[in-house]
Amino acid sequence: WALSNCIPLVREITFENGEELTEEGLPFLILFHDPNDLESLKLFKETVARDLVNEKSTVNFITADGLKFSHPLGHLGKTAKDLPLLAIDSFRHMYIFPNFEDIKQPGRLVRFIQDLKSGKLHREFHHGPDPQQEAEKPKDEEQPAAA
Repeated sequence: WALSNCIPLVREITFENGEELTEEGLPFLILFHDPNDLESLKLFKETVARDLVNEKSTVNFITADGLKFSHPLGHLGKTAKDLPLLAIDSFRHMYIFPNFEDIKQPGRLVRFIQDLKSGKLHREFHHGPDPQQEAEKPKDEEQPAAA
């Protein structure tokens, strides 16, 4: 009862509580955001509450000040100009959610977490997109054939 009612669904990571959150052993779904950007923060919290409550025991939903936590962004090849940015930190790798605005599409974050659990994110991290995913790309995303 205490865990489900006293620990917020979405928590903020700070330099003070980072070790404690990590010790829980769950991967993070982490929103890096500009501290002045309250809209992306609100959208993330609403989306997690609507779509991901059932994942609370398998993933920690975290927000981070993207200006203070610029070092992890650098490991992703990102800067403050790329905020808001959503990623899963599995503690082995970090996987970037391709387009933050896509969290508005029902089921997209659910699928992202399912892809973590199934090993798809890890496999694609090392070997590139799965072949069927390449075949599903819309025509405007396909690369032109070499001449």
